[in-house]
Amino acid sequence: RPRAILIASAHWESAPLALSSSSAGTPLVYDFAGFDPVYYRMRYPTPDASELAGLVSGLVPDGSGLARTNLGLDHGAWVPLMAMYPEADIPVLQLSLPTNDPAGLVGLGERLRPLREQGVLVIGSGFMTHGLPFVDWANPTSVPAWSRDFDAWAVDALGRGDLDELAAFRTRAPGMPYAHPTVEHFIPLFLALGSATDLSVGPRTTIDGWMLGLSRRSFQVA
Repeated sequence: RPRAILIASAHWESAPLALSSSSAGTPLVYDFAGFDPVYYRMRYPTPDASELAGLVSGLVPDGSGLARTNLGLDHGAWVPLMAMYPEADIPVLQLSLPTNDPAGLVGLGERLRPLREQGVLVIGSGFMTHGLPFVDWANPTSVPAWSRDFDAWAVDALGRGDLDELAAFRTRAPGMPYAHPTVEHFIPLFLALGSATDLSVGPRTTIDGWMLGLSRRSFQVA
């Protein structure tokens, strides 16, 4: 059980680097449309996260600054956290993605690595494949080749700890650009990998399978 949680979501790309509100019970961000009204009534009232905000502020690159906002958690953060820790009794902050450059995000993750030594869970929240424009809605259980091939490529590269291969996903991964017409759902992975203490062990798959033909594979790193 973590002492606190720092999560970066595909749905908050913002530079300079920014943190969500650290206040207790901050309202959620319902950054989606067209769903049943029940989803807009959901709540995830987390405790005060001021201590975590102070820890993060002490680790960001010198001179880069760290914007504090009054934003709540977006659905890329609160949806998985509701499943992982439904009691909402762990302090949570969301961190913006300040760049889509894999090397920059790995470097940011390396800066944040000391948080893990203090019991903070660092999460990169996205989707292993996210080609929504290419989903076959008439056959939701079918898995297209571009999704299956990209997933297999990522598993192989992650198993070898090959960050260079992963960073070149735009041009080297099979299934592109269908697997990721835009990159925001893949790049949170690099922040998490940067925070890893030992990639030689290889990430461990904790969730696999498919949803609408998209890979929902999730990893835990040492």
